[in-house]
Amino acid sequence: MAGDLSHFDLSGRTALVTGCRRGIGRAIAAGLARAGADVVGVSASLEPTGSDVEADVTGHGGRFAGYRCDFADRQAIYRLVETLDADDHAIDILVNNAGTIRRAPAAEHADADWDHVMEVNASAPFILSREIGRRMIERGGGKIVFVASILSFQGGITVPGYAASKGAIAQIVRALANEWAPQNVNVNAIAPGYIATDINTGLQTDQARSAELMARVPVGRWGTAEEIADPVVFLASEAARFVHGAILPVDGGWLAR
Repeated sequence: MAGDLSHFDLSGRTALVTGCRRGIGRAIAAGLARAGADVVGVSASLEPTGSDVEADVTGHGGRFAGYRCDFADRQAIYRLVETLDADDHAIDILVNNAGTIRRAPAAEHADADWDHVMEVNASAPFILSREIGRRMIERGGGKIVFVASILSFQGGITVPGYAASKGAIAQIVRALANEWAPQNVNVNAIAPGYIATDINTGLQTDQARSAELMARVPVGRWGTAEEIADPVVFLASEAARFVHGAILPVDGGWLAR
């Protein structure tokens, strides 16, 4: 029916958003709440109560529960899943947003940096998706959205670990989608371009480098966290019920140039 937006309504759903304390993750949590979802937020340094993201979610009428988890610690992820079960959080939507980056030329990129980035950006979201995804299958379905990157498609400069981890995310999405689409679990990803968040502060304040980057972006500007959140809401909704294994660029046209 024309004008019917009911497929975008997330009322009655519970969404787990990792890396929700700031930036893209905070905007995603707010966007999901605006669409009607309750939110379980997880970050390494999230305040148990009174956080900004909690205020965002409750301000849109949603319920919020916050947890801390160090995604570099594999055992902490298992403890998180156990705690979610104990607290009766049945997750309908999982957004794997938490991530990190270490910058160094490839010839100087230390083993410790490589291992840390791969653990946080690739291993952790796979483990969490496996554990939450198993529960989704048992309950009859769900939605999983990964945050990939334009470096899922490109190599980047001085971020070999980050590029490798985001390339891995694209393949994890496809692998899970191939297995779980018949189980009514949609697995997809968004691939943000250059977004004005604190992870990119160095690039934004380097006027020459920022101008160089924006000259390549057809829309000619940095994106906002809210412009990433909206496509996540789409992929988390029934409007995306026939979308499986997609890596959706949200990049102002960067990859088209």
